[in-house]
Amino acid sequence: MHSGPGALPWDSLLDTEAAVAFTQQLVRLRTVNSEGAESVERPAADLVSELFTRFGWEHTVTEVAPGRPNVVAVIEGGGGPGPTLMFEGHTDVVTEGDPADWSVDPYGAEIRDGKMWGRGTADMKSGVAAMIYGVRALQQAGPFPGRVVLGVMADEEGMMLGAKAFAASPLAAEVDGVVVCEPEGYEVCTSARGGIRLRLDLTGVMAHGAMPQEGRSPIAAGARIVEALGSVQEWATVRFGSHPHAGEVTVTPTVLLGGDPDQLNVIPAHGVVGVDVRTIPGTDHTELTERVRTTAEQAAAAFGVEVRLTVVDDRPAIEIAEDHPVVRGLVAAHTQVHGSAPAFGAVPGTTDGTILTRDAGLPTVVYGPGGKWIAHQKDEFVEVREIGEYARVYAAAAHHFLTAGRGGAAA
Repeated sequence: MHSGPGALPWDSLLDTEAAVAFTQQLVRLRTVNSEGAESVERPAADLVSELFTRFGWEHTVTEVAPGRPNVVAVIEGGGGPGPTLMFEGHTDVVTEGDPADWSVDPYGAEIRDGKMWGRGTADMKSGVAAMIYGVRALQQAGPFPGRVVLGVMADEEGMMLGAKAFAASPLAAEVDGVVVCEPEGYEVCTSARGGIRLRLDLTGVMAHGAMPQEGRSPIAAGARIVEALGSVQEWATVRFGSHPHAGEVTVTPTVLLGGDPDQLNVIPAHGVVGVDVRTIPGTDHTELTERVRTTAEQAAAAFGVEVRLTVVDDRPAIEIAEDHPVVRGLVAAHTQVHGSAPAFGAVPGTTDGTILTRDAGLPTVVYGPGGKWIAHQKDEFVEVREIGEYARVYAAAAHHFLTAGRGGAAA
């Protein structure tokens, strides 16, 4: 059960129906993060900007790349000095894939059986709507100390250009805590796994398929590398151990390319192995990357194939203390709304919070509507009731954090 035990001061001001309708409006915009698109988040950013204007909130719309705007609002509490709390979300989504694989329209935002269906319902347009309407209700309930920043970012599903741009802005230096509103199934995620994306380019010698002795096959070397990477994961488990929420380091081959299907009688000269590495707090990324490099080189050497490793992206694992004020405020709010304390957990992947912590040193915690494992799947959905529930928690979390002051105990 996730029903609240009692009314909160802003409950009567929380427009849950409007939050649900706004989620539907966002989901019906196909803001797929695709390479080469002239515009991705622009339609959603325009919608958010229009809503902020209607609420009378000062905000900026800043393109971090063509057609890729961040929308950032600052809501002054009017209750005197205090800390700055940020709620953060994004409006880009991954592709729906083949619509025929879905049992619903991927962009219909249909409500059925208590659920809203469609790409981005959980990841994470419902979170964006909940944070906006939660803060709106808090503002209407009366003055509060400090201020709230609402950051609606671009490119979370890509290279996180929106978070990187915000982290470099003067406003980021003034933020005391961040709640990232990604779907985590009622867990308060105080840690997030890191990610290293590696590309291994293999160079051998081209030859006729009937004369393999004349060639050096990157395909055979790639297959051996994929097998050998299992030993890297085993080593990492021993070297870096296990985290109570984030689990263990994983080393997962995701790409194996080589050859031409139209030239089945040719041993190619070049191939590629792609690797997705997920890390836990305390992992030395440099040491782990070098382990992958040497393992791949040794595996390929048996075939006379050279290996060149490229780090495509490197995002650290992050963690925030469970007694940090932003976490305590969120836990107090969840308990107040639901009548019991939340579970702590870890984000399986990375979020914009990873970048905000890495680049700007901001303390971040992740908590938002939607199932933890539903993101990027067909028939994505969010429970409609969660939109209002999370909006209530966000309002309460802001109240606790802001009235406690910087570094103080939650009120």
